[in-house]
Amino acid sequence: MDLKTELKNKKLIIFDLDGTLIDSLAIWNKIDERVVATIRGDGKTTIDNMQVVRNEALRVFATSPNPYEEYCRYLKDMYKSQYTMEEIFTLRYSIAGKMLEEDIDFKPYAPEFIKKLKAEGKILAIASAAQAKNMTIYRTKNQNLVSKARFDDYFSVIYTRNDCHEIKPHPEVFLKVLTTLGISAEDAFVFEDSLVGVEASKRAGIKCCAVYDRFSDHERDEINALADYTIDSFGELI
Repeated sequence: MDLKTELKNKKLIIFDLDGTLIDSLAIWNKIDERVVATIRGDGKTTIDNMQVVRNEALRVFATSPNPYEEYCRYLKDMYKSQYTMEEIFTLRYSIAGKMLEEDIDFKPYAPEFIKKLKAEGKILAIASAAQAKNMTIYRTKNQNLVSKARFDDYFSVIYTRNDCHEIKPHPEVFLKVLTTLGISAEDAFVFEDSLVGVEASKRAGIKCCAVYDRFSDHERDEINALADYTIDSFGELI
């Protein structure tokens, strides 16, 4: 069955956010590079691939009460910083504020695809590991996003890291969406960009399409092997 036919048979379409719907991972890499430069105290970073470092750390801390705090503790230990974990956590989101509001935009053809699905009567949801305060920025302050497809106009459910005990690859966020909407895994479909996201979808029993994002290239073979479908862009589905 091709992907377009598969989607016609689904009631619920669930989207990951960072790297899937919005082009944000480059921004988070810049944010974390600035954090590292600050806590090192020399204005330099020696990390070649911030994305890989962050993904590996969050996978290790996935079952912690707050994986992002543990990630900040990890950075503190890695660089033997005099900053406390709490100070690094605060610094990270202080740096992030304006960048999330002004620099992030949709992935190509994402707004058009969202509108197409909604017009076809699909129920749409977001299942993300993003912090709730970041999601609030995307929903209300980022005019790149608000002006093209305001989240609250299209998505029936939006769940963030703050709504779950576990993060991907644990399937909790996907199972929570299914339970809230009263829809079976067989009637749902997921779009993801990362290996942990695809793993979480499969563990929830939901078919999944991997949307290409360059920051997941280091896991490309595993992603493509595990996902039910792959696309380079949502433009292929319009």
